[in-house]
Amino acid sequence: MATVTGAEAQTACVTGANGYMASILVKQLLDRGYTVHATVRDAENQAKVAHLVGIQGAKERLKLFSADITVEGSLDLPVSGCDYVFHTATPVHFESTNPEKDMIEPAVQGTLNVLKACLKAKSVKRVVLTSSAAAVTLNKRDDANMVMDETCWTDTDFLYSEKPPTWGYPASKTLAEQAAWKFAEENNLNLVSVIPVLMTGPSITTAVPSSVMMATALVTGNDFLINNLKGMQMVSGSISIAHVEDVCRAHIFVAEEESVSGRYICCAHNTSVVELAHFLSNRYPEYKIPTDFGDFPAKAKLSISTKKLVGAGFNFKHGIESIFDESVEYLKSAGVLPK
Repeated sequence: MATVTGAEAQTACVTGANGYMASILVKQLLDRGYTVHATVRDAENQAKVAHLVGIQGAKERLKLFSADITVEGSLDLPVSGCDYVFHTATPVHFESTNPEKDMIEPAVQGTLNVLKACLKAKSVKRVVLTSSAAAVTLNKRDDANMVMDETCWTDTDFLYSEKPPTWGYPASKTLAEQAAWKFAEENNLNLVSVIPVLMTGPSITTAVPSSVMMATALVTGNDFLINNLKGMQMVSGSISIAHVEDVCRAHIFVAEEESVSGRYICCAHNTSVVELAHFLSNRYPEYKIPTDFGDFPAKAKLSISTKKLVGAGFNFKHGIESIFDESVEYLKSAGVLPK
């Protein structure tokens, strides 16, 4: 990772800072000597911010701000004076009957509000937007062995016409990122996006994150989430996974590395439900992991390339083995799996 000269003098804002990935990003930034402006919906709610306040260095260099990204001007104060802004906050309402109102509109408007605050601040060197593989892979194509990279975009016309399960989320991530690029180009704002896949690994939040539960569904034996995992493969084309710590490191890398530009996919491993089940069954035989899925497709129809990020000089610390070893140990400590 590029070294920041005098990182202790750098200030970064993280939106939605009490989330799974964002809270680890805050921890990594504090570890590097940054002062961090962390936005949450209610900074006075101790239950929601205790895991942030408890991070080493937080007492000296963490400032909490109450902010609602959907309200223009709400980000002006936390963004003011910052060198970097990491926009991770996004509305997620998978059960919504009105995704347009509950997810898509607030995601787009919230992103634009963050960028407007960055423009106003004049101190911001670069904005790092957390996008999603859901903004890359969903389309009507049915070719085998497709390789998806940063030039690929989810087909929102397909989402609106076909409305596959949880279509509002990929629509919100795609349209928010596209709106961000348009705004950045029109206003000469230095923007980079990180496109993570399904994240897992230990969390510092009080509750076990939903993405960890999804990624480890085959280990925990949660039938509902195993079906969701199968649904993910059918809709997005693969089960692609990364360790949350690598995703956070990638965010800091693209912020600090001056030569980078554009979109960066962060994916450690591409697989399918069937392939993942066989890997997990061999590695953790004590959990009686199912490996027979009948006529469910054994192979993923696509893979997500992280060549651009690696080519820029980023190194992944975690492969598939340590991703799941650390996730399983975390679930044991959280009481989800027996010790």
